[in-house]
Amino acid sequence: MKNVLSTLFTSIRQQITYRQTLSALRALSLHSRIDLDIAGIERRVARNAVYGF
Repeated sequence: MKNVLSTLFTSIRQQITYRQTLSALRALSLHSRIDLDIAGIERRVARNAVYGF
């Protein structure tokens, strides 16, 4: 049971971190996103940062 709860809490923390990261990336100006070469792929960048895919 403890392992199941640990996995659940880890998943919840990752989802929160993903949403915060995505929000921060989207808050950047378009010019900044273009300079960082992430314009249009913010979801992928956030996913890679949090989940490592």
